[in-house]
Amino acid sequence: MIKKKILAVDDEEGITRMLKRNLESTGRYDVRTENSGSAALAALSQFLPDLILMDFMMPGMDGGEVAGKIKEDQRFSQIPIVFLSAIVKKDETKPTGSNIGGLMFLAKPVRLDDLITCIENHIRK
Repeated sequence: MIKKKILAVDDEEGITRMLKRNLESTGRYDVRTENSGSAALAALSQFLPDLILMDFMMPGMDGGEVAGKIKEDQRFSQIPIVFLSAIVKKDETKPTGSNIGGLMFLAKPVRLDDLITCIENHIRK
């Protein structure tokens, strides 16, 4: 089985480490982590992820700005982006993600099985 590549972006290193460990433990994903929006943009051409998990609230360039830059670049514009964020509450989203203003959001903290379902629902096949 070919592993799907996930780029996990969050300014909190503990969260990216946890995402990497938990997703890679399934044997289905290869996860690269970055802890800033600018580092995520730089990693795109090297890693070419199948899906991006991104925090929305980050210092410097927030997740919305990063997503805008990704969507402007034809090389990467089709990569699905799922925002993991504490700015939305569990009761505002479905456990496996909700579309808010045209963006897919999962509320933090997220259960691993819900995260995997969301990834599988949005990843390019």
